[in-house]
Amino acid sequence: MIEVKELVKKYGNKTVLDHVSFRVNEGEVLGLLGPNGAGKSTTMNIITGNLSATEGSVTIDGHDILEEPLKAKKQLGYLPELPPLYQDMTVKEYLNFVYRLKKCTLPKKEHLESVCRAARVSDVYDRVIKNLSKGYKQRIGIAQALIGAPKVLILDEPTVGLDPKQLIEIRTLIQELGKKHTVIVSSHILSEIQAVCDRLVVISRGKLAADDTLENLSVQLEGNYLRIRIEGPEREVEQALLKVGGLKSVQRLPCKEKRCCEFEVRAKEQMDARRIIASFIKKSPWLLLEMSGADMSLENIFLRLTGSKAE
Repeated sequence: MIEVKELVKKYGNKTVLDHVSFRVNEGEVLGLLGPNGAGKSTTMNIITGNLSATEGSVTIDGHDILEEPLKAKKQLGYLPELPPLYQDMTVKEYLNFVYRLKKCTLPKKEHLESVCRAARVSDVYDRVIKNLSKGYKQRIGIAQALIGAPKVLILDEPTVGLDPKQLIEIRTLIQELGKKHTVIVSSHILSEIQAVCDRLVVISRGKLAADDTLENLSVQLEGNYLRIRIEGPEREVEQALLKVGGLKSVQRLPCKEKRCCEFEVRAKEQMDARRIIASFIKKSPWLLLEMSGADMSLENIFLRLTGSKAE
């Protein structure tokens, strides 16, 4: 449905995107993640046609976003981080305006009623937008994206600024929309990405850091990361671990047990940290008390892939 090929974006000598490629399949809900400045927003703007790429291409339902912009954008509904609302209009006036702006040819009354039901704004149809809550304004933003029955929805930070109740409502709405549309969701709220997305694309420092399901990423990283507890002097054990071949990093962790120390170790690519540690302990004068996979929550996966803490 969406194919991003070898995207490059440069501003002078600064490369913001460096040959980023991924696909979004029909009926899939994709989470697009990345720390601030990683190139995530630039990618979103190129996909929606609001920004041109230096190199590479984006096709939506077979139509290139730059070569066939009208055909490509006809398949696209977009909710930017700040919904493009006219605050002094009623919801009815605003959605009728968007209907005309998009040159929609579907039966107007029936189509707008269907959009309002899908976005759950029917009960505020005649109210002025500026008098509505943040949650309703987000839903109205989603409603305008649905006008024209696009196959693809792109939602940029759809839950930002919402209270817990509104957040749950928008999450449920996105899950329902995912049953009928291909959806890309960009968010810094990792729990929301985890709740609604089938697959993750992570961009870090302008490059593609990961493209897989959360489950697969967790399994891939789990074999590389271990938490270990060793009976022995912390400084000596740490120095010995730092010299072990096959380990990429060694990080101290708090340990309350006396005469013991705890670390998180990371093995190099394609290597199993468990075998490395087992071999290390066998040759050492110390005792291995515990060895377990590191916590592979989405937050930790994000941290390991990007080297940045989630906001």
